[in-house]
Amino acid sequence: MLDRFSSILTSSSEADIRYDVTLGSRLVISKAESVTVSYAPFEHIQHGAKVVVVGITPGAQQARNALLEARRQLIAGASNAIALQKAKVFASFSGPMRANLVAMLDHVGLHRWAGLSSTAELWTNRSDLVHFTSALRYPVFVNGANYSGQPSMTATPVLRQLLETCLKEEAVTLSKAIWVPLGPKAAQGLEWIIQQGALDRNNVLIGLPHPSGASGERIKYFLGQKRRSDLSVKTEPERLDAARQRITAQVLSLCTNEPKPSA
Repeated sequence: MLDRFSSILTSSSEADIRYDVTLGSRLVISKAESVTVSYAPFEHIQHGAKVVVVGITPGAQQARNALLEARRQLIAGASNAIALQKAKVFASFSGPMRANLVAMLDHVGLHRWAGLSSTAELWTNRSDLVHFTSALRYPVFVNGANYSGQPSMTATPVLRQLLETCLKEEAVTLSKAIWVPLGPKAAQGLEWIIQQGALDRNNVLIGLPHPSGASGERIKYFLGQKRRSDLSVKTEPERLDAARQRITAQVLSLCTNEPKPSA
């Protein structure tokens, strides 16, 4: 899809992109009532990845970073394929969210399945083993704001189309990988893909708390860093206990029954 939008990107200034990630609606792919789907360069697939990290949809800031990097690459003479790869890596998870995700993935033993000392290596020397994506590949806005789960991605035709095309394509391509949805809305998209027969449920680790700072209490409890008696009512420890037990058992089963990826 970058072929369709590359000339718009290279003819726009960085200031234009920073001001409006839709570039005055010139990057809009589809629209239905209050829902707008806009283009950002997230279609690169890391073939051979063993772990797939799935968000809900790129937000405006993530889209802005990817668009700016793709523009820089194209202006410098890079091919579309290279521009897509660089833009995807540049806009992947960073900061505290990354640290929280690494801690949880290591806690359930995914690093052992992947043959790593820590899943932190997925962002450094073993980035070839990870694919970052979203249930809804391209940025979705509702009344101009970042999409946060409503309206339902499976019940809204313009959003379900992204599941049917983009996410399903990635699921088929990386069907042997371990898929890690971040939060219940991303998990909803993967549940739909599982129902379509494109993914094995045993390869999807559903139930990890979202790694954002807003889930700090849930993350600490999941990691055993906070006692149940100290939790607020909203934390739902029973659900987290069940998820931790289920995911740890899934990963242990994978470690036992499948060959580890080559180092």
